[in-house]
Amino acid sequence: MLAHKTYFEGKVQSVGFERNGRRATVGVVDAGEFHFGTEAAERMTVVSGELWAKLPGESAWRAFPAGTTFEVPAKSGFDVKASVPAAYLCEFL
Repeated sequence: MLAHKTYFEGKVQSVGFERNGRRATVGVVDAGEFHFGTEAAERMTVVSGELWAKLPGESAWRAFPAGTTFEVPAKSGFDVKASVPAAYLCEFL
């Protein structure tokens, strides 16, 4: 079953699904800066465009262009920003 979610007044949207018995989402981040909390550990893969992320314990932003990934531990949070819309795949680990 697909589940659509909207965050930050529509600037981030995702569709949740199950793949190989694991939860995942695909979505789009519009231009802007956003903070996300995590319950489960996540692997984020940038599918199109570029996301900048500030990961837990880090003070600097890092660029993640299309085709790159980053992981975020459970029960933490991270910041992302984009200058133009970017698409991602989020896999819950």
